[in-house]
Amino acid sequence: MTTVVLLRHGRTAANTGGVLAGWTPGVGLDEVGQAQAAAVAERLKVLPLSAVVSSPLQRCWETASALLAGRDGLTLQADDRFGECRYGDWTGRALKELAKEPMWKVVQQHPSAAVFPGADGESLAQTQHRAVAAVRDWNARLGADAVWLACSHGDVIKAILADALGLHLDQFQRIVVDPCSISVVTYTETRPFVARVNDTGGSVETFVPPKRRGRRRRSSDAVVGGGSGAPA
Repeated sequence: MTTVVLLRHGRTAANTGGVLAGWTPGVGLDEVGQAQAAAVAERLKVLPLSAVVSSPLQRCWETASALLAGRDGLTLQADDRFGECRYGDWTGRALKELAKEPMWKVVQQHPSAAVFPGADGESLAQTQHRAVAAVRDWNARLGADAVWLACSHGDVIKAILADALGLHLDQFQRIVVDPCSISVVTYTETRPFVARVNDTGGSVETFVPPKRRGRRRRSSDAVVGGGSGAPA
């Protein structure tokens, strides 16, 4: 089983200003975002991360960089597939203005049909496809029992979670992913298990892989009745 920790970048001035940053360069963390990044790095230091992968955008890069402290030999790796949705002509515009656009209702009610305007705009379906492919690719590259982290953006993480939950993309707006929250998915041969969504506090020690005993294969089966939860 391979476990991915999906980390959204910390808060930016674009977030508080209600601006759709998209791929705009130079959008870094504000003071709150920097504090969030430091706090989540402290929370996650117990995890033996096999890789830290990030969207190439500055706000993700700054957030993910905080995780490298004390992790000798681990470097931050960029993957464009975890980059923000390409919002095309919507990029840099105020959300309150975009809410008046006809496309806004499509994004809210039928996101699988949403294609953002402009030469560089993409569809939310394309965003989901590339992001899920990236997760599967890194899972295969890192192998069973790996725990790794991908730092990305709200809509991208929501799209990955919708896929892991078996939800149609049209349901992904039901998922909330706050700045510097973590969501955790464990992938098995049978199915993904979504263990955390939009988690902004609490221990992550339950995701430390157990010591291997022989070569016994771990089960992909769900626990009937729900199980006993994480050790106290």
